[in-house]
Amino acid sequence: MSSIYRTLTGGTFRDIALACLAVWCIGLSYGAVAVASGFPLWVPAALSVLVLAGASEFLFIGIVAAGGNPIAAALAGLLVNARHLPYGLALPDMAGPDVTGRVWRRLLGTHVMNDESVVFALAQEDLPRKRAAYWACGLGVLICWPAGAVLGALIGGVIGNTSAFGLDAMFPAVILALIVPALRDRATLQAALVGAVIALAATPFLPAGLPVLLALAGVLGLIIPRPATRPSTQPATRPSTRPATRPSTRPATGKSTRREAR
Repeated sequence: MSSIYRTLTGGTFRDIALACLAVWCIGLSYGAVAVASGFPLWVPAALSVLVLAGASEFLFIGIVAAGGNPIAAALAGLLVNARHLPYGLALPDMAGPDVTGRVWRRLLGTHVMNDESVVFALAQEDLPRKRAAYWACGLGVLICWPAGAVLGALIGGVIGNTSAFGLDAMFPAVILALIVPALRDRATLQAALVGAVIALAATPFLPAGLPVLLALAGVLGLIIPRPATRPSTQPATRPSTRPATRPSTRPATGKSTRREAR
C-alpha cells in the first residue's frame, strides 16, 4: 500500500477519492431502495461485498421486488456485467501481463475490477502508475460501496429514496469527467459517438443493460485496421536539364613572354 502512495500524484488521489465518494453516495441510495423494497439488511450488505457491481445489484433488486424470478434476475445481472469481459482482455495489453499481481492478488484484483478502477488505470502513463491507480480505486470502491449500502439500509426508513436528492447523477457525472480527456483523440471520439447513437436507438426497445452492451459495437471502428495511406503519385520535381555554363576557352590577350631559342 505504501508503494501506491509513493507512485501516484496528489491529483490522481484526489480524483480517486471523489470517485469513491460518488460510489458511497450511490450505495446509500442502493441500500435504502433495497430495504424499502422489502429485503432484509443482510441482502444488500452481502451483495455489495460479494457482487460488487452497482448496476447488476440494482437490477437484481428491482426484478425480484417486482415479482420476478431470482434466477432470472441473477442472469440479467450477469448479462449487464458482461462488459467486464473486454475489461479483462484490455488490462494485459494496457499494463502488461501482471497488472494485478499473482495468485491471491490476481483473484482479489479480478474482484475489484470495475468501471472506475479500469478508467483510472487507463488514464495513467506508465505501468507502475497504472497498477497503483487500479489498486487504489478498486480497493476504495470495495470499502465505500458496501459501507454506503449498509448505511443506506440502516437509515432507509428515514431518508426513503435518496434518488430524490439527485445522488444517482453523481456516478455517471464522475465517469463522464474521467473519459473526457480520452475523447480528444479523433478515432476514440468517433467510436464513442457511434456507441452513444446505438445505445440511444436501442433503449426504447431493449431491457436495461442491453443497450450499453450493444454500444460496444462502436469499438469496432478502433479494432478494424484502416487501409494504409497510398503514396502520392505526383511526379517528383525534375532536375534542371539546362547545361551548366562552360568555362570560356577564349585565349588570353596578353603577350607571351616566352622567347624561342635561337
